[in-house]
Amino acid sequence: MTSLSIVIPVFNELENIGPLVHETVSHLRGRVAFDIVCVDDHSDDGTRDVLTTLKAEVPELRVLLHQQRSGQSAAIRTGVKHALSPWIATLDGDGQNDPADILKLLAARANANPQVRLFAGWRVDRKDSASKRWASRWANRIRQRLLRDDTPDTGCGIKLFERAAFLDLPYFDHMHRYLPALMQRAGWQTVSVPVSHRPRGTGQSKYTNLGRALVGIRDLIGVSWLIQRSHVTPISELNLGRKP
Repeated sequence: MTSLSIVIPVFNELENIGPLVHETVSHLRGRVAFDIVCVDDHSDDGTRDVLTTLKAEVPELRVLLHQQRSGQSAAIRTGVKHALSPWIATLDGDGQNDPADILKLLAARANANPQVRLFAGWRVDRKDSASKRWASRWANRIRQRLLRDDTPDTGCGIKLFERAAFLDLPYFDHMHRYLPALMQRAGWQTVSVPVSHRPRGTGQSKYTNLGRALVGIRDLIGVSWLIQRSHVTPISELNLGRKP
């Protein structure tokens, strides 16, 4: 069994996914037993052809294909469900996450409390447009005030989490943006780890500021409701033992 599965959701990243996969392999091979699961969310730009070539070149790579467009959260969940490892690292398919930071997240896990089941990347120096940074800054402030998840950056694509804990969370579209709050709702601890961030090489972002804001308002209300309507129940097992 591998000790780490890298899940990369991909949609129309024809020129970005190849370099990202090779870079990930160069950082991890020989340091940790891993596999890479690329989930193509029904790309229509030739990304699947690139993944087919990569599959022949990279023995650690597995490729899963959505037969219809389902969104980033669905692609992440597909990858996690088919992963071979009990721990998952995620990367965005656009190459803006630095795969070298996976090792930083693993180092944070090695020194953390066992109750921490999510290590979330924190982009301390974002390389996005000013408008995108401004929109993200306000969204983070509103989210933190409403959900009180003590997480400065939930939109960062690079994360490390336990597979079983993730699959136990309620699933909904865009859930990947609320993983710290959902993990905390389930009774686990989360830690934010500063990571680097890079400009997008080619292609276009799949989200607009307005579209993300409209969806985010609805999701925030839903996640807030989930947190208010749930609690964690401590469990112990009765063990009578045997009399001598």
